[in-house]
Amino acid sequence: MKLFIGLGNYGDQYAHTRHNAGFEVIDRLSDRWHIPVTRARCHGLIGEGTVGGERVALIKPQTYMNLSGDCVAAAMQWYKVQPQDVMIFSDDIDLELGTLRVRPFGGSGTHNGWRDILLKTGSDRFPRIRIGVGARPTFWNLADWVLSRYQTEEERKAMDACFARAAEAAECFVLHGIDKAMNTYNTKA
Repeated sequence: MKLFIGLGNYGDQYAHTRHNAGFEVIDRLSDRWHIPVTRARCHGLIGEGTVGGERVALIKPQTYMNLSGDCVAAAMQWYKVQPQDVMIFSDDIDLELGTLRVRPFGGSGTHNGWRDILLKTGSDRFPRIRIGVGARPTFWNLADWVLSRYQTEEERKAMDACFARAAEAAECFVLHGIDKAMNTYNTKA
């Protein structure tokens, strides 16, 4: 069993913001794998299916970003999985817009959602795909930046392509493992 959890904030006012990059990838996986993400469970919306013979669950936490650990911990307990079976997608302001970073584990960096996950699960051993949303301009407040939408058509197209690559990387993770996913998808935009 593999869990795929996309970090974000629920509600229409947060749709398609930089902080909701994880939700965008879950939406791509939902379409790609024909798995609707509609059932409420574990502080999130969940859809279940099978990919390459592996059972999978797609999850969008319905907590705010800073409480993402509630959903991740509850889902791990419900599905009885270990951290290495939970791939998490998140935005990253330290990566250039449209860049992916696939990693087998890591720390929280400056991301409050990750900080809460590590605190509430007691582990940092989660495979993850960090999605570059671009650095905060000096005149922007950090919260305003991550809750902003992409400014230009070029940015929107770059991010659309990035979300599609993240979904491909997730499928590679299911079918071939984290090393193959890293070797194939750790590229710049």
